Amino acid sequence: MDTTKNKDYLRVGVILRPHGVKGALKVLPLSDDPGRFNALSDAYLEIAGKYQSVKVKNATVSGEDVYLQLEGYEDRNAAETLRNRYLCVDRKNARKLPKGEYFVVDLIGCEVFDTDGISYGKLTEVYFTGANDVYEIKGEKKLLLPALRKVLKEVDIENKKITLYKDVLAEVGLFED
Repeated sequence: MDTTKNKDYLRVGVILRPHGVKGALKVLPLSDDPGRFNALSDAYLEIAGKYQSVKVKNATVSGEDVYLQLEGYEDRNAAETLRNRYLCVDRKNARKLPKGEYFVVDLIGCEVFDTDGISYGKLTEVYFTGANDVYEIKGEKKLLLPALRKVLKEVDIENKKITLYKDVLAEVGLFED
């Protein structure tokens, strides 16, 4: 869902462009649930590593498209200043995740091991491919791994540790030569 460096805030969307002349914004959702924007009233703009509080005046979700209006950005010129900015929420307003799902920001930096205790390095990136997420793990070599339940034995966010089933890893992992 996000890769912000400040773990107190979670990226939920990126502002693509103004929409119309009254300051509406088209937002690319970074959430699995675009409907979450319907209930969004308080958010933060990530600007140069800082988080500016904003009120969401209204939001419209149409399929995968999200349009919203922020207080203080009432015309196209003001909205244009927000192009390519991240829209974030703080943790207390974040969507509650079902068991077995994690925020990307919490996965980044986790040490990755297999069931024999062999270390592969740290999870550095999560790619969203549509079919399933792909984890990039960097250690002595780079490893690309589909984030499948059959390969993930345990994800321990609290201790920043991910354990993989070694036998399944051998089948699905793509190791750098």
